[in-house]
Amino acid sequence: MTLLAWPRRVGALTQLAVEDPANPELSRDAHHHLRTVLRAREGEEVVVTDGRGAWSFCDVTASGLTRVSDVVVDPVPPATTLYLAPLKGDRAERSVAQATELGVGTIVPLLSEYVVVRWRGEARDKVLARWRRIAREACGQCRRTYFPVVTDPVEVGHVPGDVAVAELGGDPDWSGCASVAVGPEGGWAPGEWGVEHRRLSLGPTVLRADTAAVVAAAAVAFATGGWGFSLHGSRMGKDEGTT
Repeated sequence: MTLLAWPRRVGALTQLAVEDPANPELSRDAHHHLRTVLRAREGEEVVVTDGRGAWSFCDVTASGLTRVSDVVVDPVPPATTLYLAPLKGDRAERSVAQATELGVGTIVPLLSEYVVVRWRGEARDKVLARWRRIAREACGQCRRTYFPVVTDPVEVGHVPGDVAVAELGGDPDWSGCASVAVGPEGGWAPGEWGVEHRRLSLGPTVLRADTAAVVAAAAVAFATGGWGFSLHGSRMGKDEGTT
């Protein structure tokens, strides 16, 4: 991203996913969104991206899109990961969208002991597909050019030891944290996490699990320098949703 181009990117009608920003061709879904949902007119400008950092400006034409700028490749952002326990209703979906806006690179569905959402068979596949679609759509809204990866679910016992855990009474210092796990509505089961996992706090107020996920996503973005902010010396407190 170039700073001079950013206002233009924000002012564009939308951002769409394409295979090649140098020769943009719209998928059926993207064409429907542009023409039917947004009612784009000829001459309006959009951004297209391949989801791997490359993007360009295009004008809407009668037959599709015409590229009107060079292809630019944004710098690779810091690698960050959010382990997110499935939540009831659409709360997890909102967290996926907001974590995407905050720049999280990988979202991992986390099957902890107190998860109550059904996560097997056809239901599992549908939820995964929806999370992935929501993450990609959120990229268009926030003009993000690196699409997040939504992985297959993992159980707590398979989470690497360098992943931190958001937990009541955890350490308030998030410096250097790039990966964090956030629990479900019921929190963590006693002894669910081993001692090798760093415990981190999410602030001085009681948070719902979906809010905790967003706070954690912002914290890793700041802690890794992806947003140009620092959490060094911050005082972050306790959270109901991740105990």
